[in-house]
Amino acid sequence: MSQPVSLLFGVHAHQPVGNFPSVLTDAHLRCYKPFLQVLYRYPDFRFAVHFSGWLLDYLMQHYPEDMELLHEMVLRKQVELFGAGDTEPVLAVIPNRDRIGQIETFSNKLAAKLGQRPQGAWLTERVWESTVVPALADCGIRYVIVDDYHFLCAGKAPEELNGYFTTEEDTRTLDLFPISEILRYKIPFSPVEETIAYLESLADNHSLNTSAAAIYFDDIEKFGIWPETYQWVYEKGWLEQFIQGVLASTKIRTRHYSEYHASEKTRGIIYLPTVSYIEMNEWTLPAQSANTYADLVQQAKASGWYEHKKAFLRGGIWKNFFSRYPESNWMHKRMLGLSARLNALPEKHRTDLMQQKLYESQANDAYWHGLFGGLYLPHLRRAVYGALVELEALLDACMPRPVSLTEDTDLDGVKEAYHQNGILQAVVKLDSFASICELDAYRLKHNFGDTLRCQIEHYYQKIQPGERQASDHAVTGIASAHDRISYKHEINAEDTEADDHPRSLFVDRLDGAFITYRSKASALENSHFQSENTAYPIHKHILLDNNQLQVAYRFTAKMAQVFSTEINLAMPSCDGMGGRYIYRGEIPGGFGQVLELSGLTEITLDDDTLGGSVVLRTSSPVTFSAQPHFSVSQSESGFEKIMQATTLLLEWPITALELVITLEINARKM
Repeated sequence: MSQPVSLLFGVHAHQPVGNFPSVLTDAHLRCYKPFLQVLYRYPDFRFAVHFSGWLLDYLMQHYPEDMELLHEMVLRKQVELFGAGDTEPVLAVIPNRDRIGQIETFSNKLAAKLGQRPQGAWLTERVWESTVVPALADCGIRYVIVDDYHFLCAGKAPEELNGYFTTEEDTRTLDLFPISEILRYKIPFSPVEETIAYLESLADNHSLNTSAAAIYFDDIEKFGIWPETYQWVYEKGWLEQFIQGVLASTKIRTRHYSEYHASEKTRGIIYLPTVSYIEMNEWTLPAQSANTYADLVQQAKASGWYEHKKAFLRGGIWKNFFSRYPESNWMHKRMLGLSARLNALPEKHRTDLMQQKLYESQANDAYWHGLFGGLYLPHLRRAVYGALVELEALLDACMPRPVSLTEDTDLDGVKEAYHQNGILQAVVKLDSFASICELDAYRLKHNFGDTLRCQIEHYYQKIQPGERQASDHAVTGIASAHDRISYKHEINAEDTEADDHPRSLFVDRLDGAFITYRSKASALENSHFQSENTAYPIHKHILLDNNQLQVAYRFTAKMAQVFSTEINLAMPSCDGMGGRYIYRGEIPGGFGQVLELSGLTEITLDDDTLGGSVVLRTSSPVTFSAQPHFSVSQSESGFEKIMQATTLLLEWPITALELVITLEINARKM
């Protein structure tokens, strides 16, 4: 006789550090609250849950009554809690000391707040590298869950993946559960009867002495937040019917991962390659390579061999996001640098706040992009930079830095010059543009250089200009976000053009052609540059004075040409109601609007979200134009345009031998 299949059912709940309160409120109302309420009514349905640390803190503070339901389910042994890094970092891309700190912080939090210390851990985005094993094992984690795809890539057959396996690294062992891709796509999108029948078939097809496991662990947001899922899961009763069907079946029994792990033996040793879930293979590749990969996948599916051999048709790895997106790489390397500085700080000077800010800067969401991921979302990058800038100021107070230094932070072969005075910091990329790639205001905890250049994305080939709604629903059930094509905004061809220059501050042109600069050797610590491609040399000098950034241009001759500089400013309000231009006492428009002025010598950019303003002044009248800089991206809600920065263009006929542009950055008095 076959044994019942052990359903190991788990959900992962996460919101990015710095996400909008309105998003959190909506997620709670449409997902977290109803999910917990439904499960609470069925104490015999055992399941596992992982709430990321920042989200758990938020829910504990704002919705204690719902978190008490979770606590009660833990106490009555209905729920198994899973650990992870506290701020949901990708463990493979942070230092080992921070892996241990992040995991321990969250495990201690779960024990203190919910009364259970985890034995299992959720791996962010299921990013697997064997280097994470020692930290997990040293923190008392005995098993993690990864996709069955990881195992297929190691040569396992699908029928073998109904239990757990063991791996080792540097003398530590860790057990690995393979999440079923079939279940990831069936739950909760297929009809209940079909899903139950599939689970029961796993028991029918298994007659070994060991118990077969049906392993599911996926985003809880599929239960209410993804399109159409709230109506499907709750209003039409999918979740309740599924639970009832599972409990009524003699061929299915719900078990905790810990229970299964304690009672069943490992299926043997395994070594997984560096890999994430299968969809990430495409997302992490540059557009041209992603197109090639997607074409190969389509050819394989059309030929009928994809499902059997997909493990051998592999794309990129998660770390490719750093080489693909310069902005992601820059954030990551800045984080690593500050982690090293904190680690080098004498123990007596370290504080909990420093550690907290480091961990916040390691939250994964702002570092990557695909159908999910938050690199394209300015408020998520802003949360990372806010933590980095605050941490840097705390470290500087204990261990002061030189006012100027030069290094190749992002390892791209081009050095950067750092200039700071304790109030502002300007980081100049020492390439031909000699522009400012980071401009930090320490009091505001903000990087005004936090923008995103436009580059071609693989999914642009799916965009049909002028379309607004299109979606092919599944024949039965509802369509997964992976299978949808829809539009939040109208997208035109020019919206998807790639930038031909960095979206930084003070990108200079002469009659529309980019000026190329070279640094004058050691002159003022790489703050003085001279043009190389102009008939007469143009000198560019960057200076910090209190709360002002000054960029001075000196021309060696008057020219019948027009000089221009482009300043891309990350203003937190973007095209929302909180950002506005102030000119001669009037408000001519917001940051999301086009603005053109002539004879300008001063204008203010005032931002409620920032809690401050930027006053731009010029030593001579200039023609001023401003427009929002948008990028086109995809999310589970469809293709969308997101404002990344306000692009200011200052044009000036060279009628005098000097032009000085000043950005004065002010914080509002509290």
